[in-house]
Amino acid sequence: MGLVVQKYGGSSVADAEGIKRVAKRIVDAKKNGHQVVVVVSAMGDTTDELIDLAGQVSPIPSGREFDMLLTAGERISMALLAMAIKNLGHEAQSFTGSQAGVITDSVHNKARIIDVTPGRIRTALDEGNIAIVAGFQGVSQDKKDITTLGRGGSDTTAVALAAALDAEVCEIYTDVDGVFTADPRVVKKAKKIEWISFEDMLELAASGSKVLLHRCVEYARRYNIPIHVRSSFSGLQGTWVSNEPTGDSKVEQAIISGVAHDTSEAKITVVGVPDKPGEAAAIFRAVADAEINIDMIVQNVSAASTGLTDISFTLPKAEGRKAIDALEKAKGAIGFDSLRYDDQIGKISLVGAGMKTNPGVTADFFRALSDAGVNIELISTSEIRISVVTRADDVNEAVRAVHTAFGLDSDSDEAVVYGGTGR
Repeated sequence: MGLVVQKYGGSSVADAEGIKRVAKRIVDAKKNGHQVVVVVSAMGDTTDELIDLAGQVSPIPSGREFDMLLTAGERISMALLAMAIKNLGHEAQSFTGSQAGVITDSVHNKARIIDVTPGRIRTALDEGNIAIVAGFQGVSQDKKDITTLGRGGSDTTAVALAAALDAEVCEIYTDVDGVFTADPRVVKKAKKIEWISFEDMLELAASGSKVLLHRCVEYARRYNIPIHVRSSFSGLQGTWVSNEPTGDSKVEQAIISGVAHDTSEAKITVVGVPDKPGEAAAIFRAVADAEINIDMIVQNVSAASTGLTDISFTLPKAEGRKAIDALEKAKGAIGFDSLRYDDQIGKISLVGAGMKTNPGVTADFFRALSDAGVNIELISTSEIRISVVTRADDVNEAVRAVHTAFGLDSDSDEAVVYGGTGR
């Protein structure tokens, strides 16, 4: 048996009983002959509670100290889990991200992993121990400061360690039984997917599917690390994410993999932009210099009488104020008329590698939205994805309509959600 990396989300270790249940599962894997490395998130809503606490103390907490605070949640989880494993008669050692050799850049609150040197983890494994690693954190290469990887960073920690340790598989344990054709909290008849390619999973993750983070899947694809998404609350097989079908998931990929949605974005419209070369570049340079990621972009046809056009784009709501401020500073140089901000939007995406060889998918997608009375504001496409922006209030109904229109509804029992957030 080889080495397995397991990651447990906050809902899996939300309380003492959850920690003991997870400890038993880990010990069972050890008894089955595996070397086991575990990455753990903070308990339940601990991270959110720490963020709220920081906001009460300071409206703009220092990035360095904010990271120092937030990493406390994972350190609590790892220590308690190691104690629970010890109580079951097995040896476990806990490690912070820094001790585990997770090296990052120096960007606080959303650092990126640049190297993993798991010397201490290998030593612990060679001594017959189970290694417990605090997820979501690392240490900067230059200043040796504690850093955090951003929301969902524990998934990325797990895959990065799996790659560095040449693990057989990275198991991501969450509060649902795998990856579904839609969020089972919204679509009760969503079906569990047995196997999905890295490419389709990347599109679903980028489009709002919460079960795996985009960065995690990207890292796994780069190093060809199979991911097994499953529930820590049941013993069922989950969903395999890999280049080729793995294990018992020898199935042909469906035309449509699933429907994802995202209500965490906002839309900015730059009104009255001179329709000449360089104006769009200046707008997006101002946004890029503020270190803001943009998702969808649409430019209207310019009015012949004025020579002016409007440019709309979507971005994370949390970055909205910063983007508005950056554009206002550049208004004089660019010469646009005004800005409009709208944070009551939602994105619905249809994803599937088979879309590019099946005519009519686009027409069926828009017909389903039309029949549901959903108005479309923006459209973006790739070879394996169609995304639209609509009103936030219409998102759930739109997801259900599209899911049904493409025959994705399950004929069996409703999907089970053991926790509450999907992470």
